[in-house]
Amino acid sequence: MRSMVLKDLYNISRNVRSIAFVLVVLMCLIPTTGMGGYTFISAIMCSMTIITTFSFDDSSKWTRYALIMPITKKELVTGKFIVLSIFCLVGSVFGLAISALGGILLKSAEFDVKTLLFTAMSAFLIAISAGALSIPLVFKFGAEKGRILLIVSFAVPVALCFGVYKLLEFSGIAITDGLILCTPILVFIWCFIMYRISCSVFEKQEC
Repeated sequence: MRSMVLKDLYNISRNVRSIAFVLVVLMCLIPTTGMGGYTFISAIMCSMTIITTFSFDDSSKWTRYALIMPITKKELVTGKFIVLSIFCLVGSVFGLAISALGGILLKSAEFDVKTLLFTAMSAFLIAISAGALSIPLVFKFGAEKGRILLIVSFAVPVALCFGVYKLLEFSGIAITDGLILCTPILVFIWCFIMYRISCSVFEKQEC
């Protein structure tokens, strides 16, 4: 398992400069999106790189080779979800660091440690939810078609979160700290469902 995760991290390390360049350029959007908005952008962009790892696997025919070894399809799927978690964590922490630095340097009124930490956690949860949906799509349709469906995988979690928020607001249910603390549990359940779907889809495929 460890070797599969390291393999994806090594492959994506060749694109680190490109990803970092894009994230630096996107800092120009901070005056428009705000510091919190940049944290979301950073987390989601890093989450999207999980598709790139599938492209590397396809180009090198890694999956076919891996299954010759004592590696199960379930372990391959598990490795992808672990890598996704790492990408989302890195993106959220990077966005948090840049937002905090920007708040300090600009002496922005938005700067508040508690708010920034909450934003980073929210960005991580949304990014990993979207990335988790993209994994079964890629297993089903392949990396190239998966890129086309990428917008769907990222729009659905955002739409669900917005829909739940509006439903609670319409029902007059206050968003309490307890309700917020339940969000990571719901995201974990969502990711587990996506994991099971990914395993099911991948098991039926002939590699």
